[in-house]
Amino acid sequence: MTRARKSRPGNPAPAAGPSRRTAIALLLLIGLLFLLSVYATHLVFTSKFQGANDFYSRWKGAQVYWQDGLDPYSEQATLAIQQGIYGRPAQPGEDPGPFAYPFYTVFLLYPLVWLPYDWVQAIWLVILEFALVGGVLLCLSLARWRLSPVLLMLTGLWAVVFYHSARTVTLGQFAGLIFLWTAGTLYALQQKHDIAAGVLLACTTIKPQMSFLLIPALLLWAVGQRRWRFLGAFAAAMALLAGLSFILLPSWLSQFIDQIAAYPSYTAIGSPVWIIAHTYLPQLGTPLEIGLSALLVLWLLFEWRRLPGAAEDGIFLWLIGLTLIVTNLIALRTATTNYVILYIPLFYSLGIAARRWPRRAGVWLAVFYLVTAIGLWVLFLATVENRFEHPIVYLPLPVGLLIAFIWGGKALRKGPGREWHTTSF
Repeated sequence: MTRARKSRPGNPAPAAGPSRRTAIALLLLIGLLFLLSVYATHLVFTSKFQGANDFYSRWKGAQVYWQDGLDPYSEQATLAIQQGIYGRPAQPGEDPGPFAYPFYTVFLLYPLVWLPYDWVQAIWLVILEFALVGGVLLCLSLARWRLSPVLLMLTGLWAVVFYHSARTVTLGQFAGLIFLWTAGTLYALQQKHDIAAGVLLACTTIKPQMSFLLIPALLLWAVGQRRWRFLGAFAAAMALLAGLSFILLPSWLSQFIDQIAAYPSYTAIGSPVWIIAHTYLPQLGTPLEIGLSALLVLWLLFEWRRLPGAAEDGIFLWLIGLTLIVTNLIALRTATTNYVILYIPLFYSLGIAARRWPRRAGVWLAVFYLVTAIGLWVLFLATVENRFEHPIVYLPLPVGLLIAFIWGGKALRKGPGREWHTTSF
């Protein structure tokens, strides 16, 4: 941001610089692109087909609360959700589609509950697309990595069509926003915008299974770095969200926990560790699952000893990336849509690799996009059963990143340094 200069006597104040005009023009362009994307999405898709069922459950729960005063966790609200998805009550074996999110989700969705769902769906899908692209751009900034215009366009395309991204958009999953808010939290901390970082981190608790290890890691780091404004902003934002929720619906927390506890009854797949233990090594089963999960947690806690003193970007981003990887490996119930948050350690790793091996880095990055974008879709299509993902689809990204973080740990802990690195095609 340019600072206003004091005008000298007899000299007029300078006009707004090109950077400010460029920023305004860019914002207007993004706004226009957003509106055109919503219109096109509605025209081509959402006006003809209702989808994004993962989002619909939250939207309908918020709608019946704001419009009808119904408890979004109640049986009446759940029945309204099922009527919207199936046209009837859910049958045994079908996803009952409960609200199943923290109550303060209704605050986020308030502007959308007054619109027809075909337009709401279009708006939400475009929001997720912009969130995924914006989150990846923040990941590049975290790694101090500039890409040429061609590579930047390829990166934006990959951010939307890659398997985990596309499923996030198609299902309307909040995971896309959680990724953006998490990347925004880390970027704000890097730029020392601690109040914004604290508020964004509080917002990630809308899907606590994606941030249940990240939050204590960042709080531990903040204490060690004496970033009290960040801690205060997070505490204040959480107090506001939870406090308003308890005022409007005192029983929301217990009802939310009850719906989360019921989640395993209609989902078949647990964590990647669960998949390894129960699908590929069933003879070892639960003992192996518990052992691997405990081993990963103990290793993570051992590495966390570095967090309070992690003042440099390298060790800090390596520890946060490792935290996100372990989170997605051991979460009791996960989804491949949640893996979009792993773009943070992924692009950090790619950025460090581009610095270490700059020759033809743009080519191998484009090849990486092509292979991963096509490869994971081929794996899904080759293994899909009755429109359900095969467990093997849950493994490549988190397991691959774990291997990369172990194998390249020394370089990743060293970090990108202060200087920006540019990669051209």
